[in-house]
Amino acid sequence: MASNTTTSNDTHATEDTHATTEAHGGNGGHSDVFPPFDPASFGSQLLWLALSFAALYILMSKIALPRIGEILEVRRDRIEGDLAEAERLRQKTDQAIEAYETDLANAKQKAHTIAEETREAIRKDLDAKRADVETDLAKKMATAESRIQSTKTEALGHVEEIASDTAHAMVTNLLGRTAQKATKDAVAKVVKG
Repeated sequence: MASNTTTSNDTHATEDTHATTEAHGGNGGHSDVFPPFDPASFGSQLLWLALSFAALYILMSKIALPRIGEILEVRRDRIEGDLAEAERLRQKTDQAIEAYETDLANAKQKAHTIAEETREAIRKDLDAKRADVETDLAKKMATAESRIQSTKTEALGHVEEIASDTAHAMVTNLLGRTAQKATKDAVAKVVKG
């Protein structure tokens, strides 16, 4: 039963199409040309083309192009501002680098000067201490030499006495008894010369 209903609907649609075609006079007054290329509609197409072009031109020239121009102008100004700021920052950086290098050179020079002054002060201090030590050593050496000289003089002064005592002791041991005065005179004669 469902297939009978579908078949009858298709039959009615085909009959309606033929009836519409016949009502329009066979071809239905249509030409077989694509409508935009139909010479009968060229006038209206040209009119709509002119109106559309004029509307589009007015729309573009009054609304779109000024906005695009503003956007481009804003971007150009922003880019120029950014470039100017970058140049200013570059110059500031160059100045900072130059100031740093100047300060560094001054600090190196100051450090060198301080090192030289410190070396000179240490050298003077060491020279002064060395001079004090040398003076002290010279005094001690002079004192020691004078003591040695006095001890030597004192010892040489007793040499005669020691020699005579030694000679007397030796002669007494060898010979027996001797006169001490004779021994002293003999030693004094030898020492003098």
